[in-house]
Order: sequence, then C-alpha cells, then structure tokens
Amino acid sequence: MTAIRPVRPSGRRRTAAPAALPAAVLAAACCLTALTAGPAAAAGGSAGTSSQASVDRTLLAEPGVHAMPRAGAPDLPSGLSALSWTVSDARTGQVLAAKDAHRKLPPASTLKTLFADTVLPRFPGDLKHKVKDSDLAGLGEGSSLVGVQPGQTYTVADLWRGVFLASGNDAVHVLANMNGSVAKTVTDMQAKARMLGALDTHVVTPDGYDEPGQVSSAYDLAVFARAGLDNPDFARYASTKDSQFPGGYDAHGSYVSSFGIENTNRLLTGEKGVSAYPGLVGVKNGYTTNAGNTLVAAARKNGRTIIVSVMNPQSGETNAVYTEAAKLLDWGFAAAGHTTSVGTLNAAAPARSADAEQAGRTGKAAGAGGSAKAAGSAPQEAHAAPVAAHSAVASPTAWAVGGALVLLAGASVVVLRRRGTAKNR
Repeated sequence: MTAIRPVRPSGRRRTAAPAALPAAVLAAACCLTALTAGPAAAAGGSAGTSSQASVDRTLLAEPGVHAMPRAGAPDLPSGLSALSWTVSDARTGQVLAAKDAHRKLPPASTLKTLFADTVLPRFPGDLKHKVKDSDLAGLGEGSSLVGVQPGQTYTVADLWRGVFLASGNDAVHVLANMNGSVAKTVTDMQAKARMLGALDTHVVTPDGYDEPGQVSSAYDLAVFARAGLDNPDFARYASTKDSQFPGGYDAHGSYVSSFGIENTNRLLTGEKGVSAYPGLVGVKNGYTTNAGNTLVAAARKNGRTIIVSVMNPQSGETNAVYTEAAKLLDWGFAAAGHTTSVGTLNAAAPARSADAEQAGRTGKAAGAGGSAKAAGSAPQEAHAAPVAAHSAVASPTAWAVGGALVLLAGASVVVLRRRGTAKNR
C-alpha cells in the first residue's frame, strides 16, 4: 500500500512570508537603533555643553514662588516684593526656594560678578598697568566711577578693589581693555555664562550699565556668585568693607592724594539705615534706572553658606533690596536641612569640594587644581535636573542598550527562521 503525503494548501505557504516580513523589519529596525544609539550619545559627549541639554527642567522653570518645606521648616518671609529672588546652599548648589528664578531682567552692577568670574583669574594682583585714555573710552553717561586717572599706574588689585567696593565702571573698562578689548571681554563673559549653565544672561556691557537687550536672572546671579566664591581673590574683594585707592594727577593736572573707598553694599558695611548682616561675605549690589535695585549676597553661619539674589523690589521702601535679602538669608539658614530643594545651581557642574569651601572661608587658595575630592553626596532631590545629554554617563549606557538590542534582534531572527522552516516541512 502506498502512503500518500497530503499536500498542504497553497494558502498556508503564502501566509508564512507576511509573518516573517514584519519580524525581519523589526529586527532590522532594532539593529539600526542599536548601531545609531551609541555613536549619537558619543557625539553628544564630545560636543560640549549645549543650551538644550542645560535647560532647567526643575520647578525653577515654572513661574511663581516655589518651596518644598518639610517638618521644622519656617514659613517663607512675608513682605517680599522683588520681581524675582532665589535662596541657595552654596556648597551643594541646591536652591531652597525661589520666585520666578529664570525671569530675565536688567542686572545693573550685579553683572560685575560675571565680569570677575571671567577676567579675575587672568591677571595677578601685583601686575601694574599704566592707564591710557583709550582704556576709559565708551563709559556710559552717569556711570559709577572709582576715580581712575589716565596716565597713572595701578596694580590689578587696586583696580579690582575699585570694581568690588566702588562699583567703578572706569576700573571695569581698564581691566576689560587689558583683557584685549571691551568687545572681546563681552564675548568672553557670554561664553563664561554659557559654560556655567547661566542661559538667561545676555551680555552687552561688561559693567552692567543699562543697554537694550542686556539681561540676567536671579538664578544666573546666584550661579555667578557661587562660582566666584570658589576663587579666594573674588571672595576677598567681595568681603572688603573699605580700602585706600591710589591718587595721582587728575585730568586737570592737579595732584590728588590717595583716598578712601567704601563698599557700596550696605548689607556688608551697615551704612545708611541698614544693619550689617552677621557673617556676610559680599557679594555685589547694583542700581540703574531700568534695573532698579539688585543684590546678590552670601553669608556664612555654622559652616554653611547661603546665597540669595534679589532683583528689583517693588515696595518702594527705602533699602528694600537689603531688607528683603536679609529676610531671605534668615529663612535660608533656618530652613536648611528642613526643605527639599526645588532645583540646582549649574546642575551640569560637579559639586563644590570641601577644600573649595574652606578656601572661600579662609581666603587661601585650595591649590592650583581647584577642587579636590567632593565632600559627600548632596541629599536626594525630588525634582533633580536630568543628566545632561553630554554627560559621560550617557555614552556607555546607550552602547549597553544598543548591544542588548542587537542580541535580541539576532535571537529573534534565529527563532523566526526555525519556526518558518518547521512550518514548511
């Protein structure tokens, strides 16, 4: 008896191909994804800081007042009229509370903090410079001046005391021209702001003088102050209450003796109806017609440094910028350890080291290398900023995921082929 193998209906053989095709397409797509994920991440790692990667995605990106108190935290102070403000921990970079942190506003002379971050490390304090007329060209009408005279020789330290204490735009312009030119310095400042993750700032002048389009934010000013306090020279100048400025022959040929200058930050000096804040270490105040009063201030207490930035109080009260800053400093010290941060200053940068913090306290350099080992991890944040696309973490992760996808795709192809072969037998 002859056995007859039944013939499978031709329709069943045709249905096998459509089933295999999507699987093959899926496998190919997985392979392509895996192969492109690693290189794309690697390219991001070598491209440097991008504005998109550095965009703040914490609560600070949202308008309004933000604070996340826990048990034991005091209420935020009342009577705050500033258009924007921030309270931050200098060591960890955590923002404890803020109002409209990224609102772009004219910064006035608080922009000199960015100028100092950019130019201060480039010249030793004992370097001498003879001032030319061209060094003082382009000063804005009504600029605050320390009294720099053309033809006179000053040390770089003299000029920086003129910047920090008297808010002298003339001293700023001399240093800017020593740096190459005012225009070059503006470009350098803009690059420094981007490097620090301060994306709200647009620099037009190095001294903060009112110009169309020149803006910063309470967040950026806190970033500049935090970066500056890591430099012992910055910290020393910012905390100096008074000094002597060299004299010389003025523009009319008359000899002027050296004269005293006093820091215009009333929260530091305790002048003109303002009580000096205990433990204040600076940093810089400002005022222009468009900006109103602005202030970024830092104080230390029990080993902790709190930074506040206050922009343009609206109450109309005398010394409102100092009064509101003092309230925020008080709150910051009381709330630290009892509140969850609502964001992080320059989240893409490493945490400040214990050595850098100590250097800021003592005014001594922490070494040519800057910071050493980070002093512990910052507390976990409920709204931490995401890892930037250029982070070194992104590339190995992407390659690992890509490798897994390749293996999965290969296994899928093998299984599907075996099934197809079995069905066709």
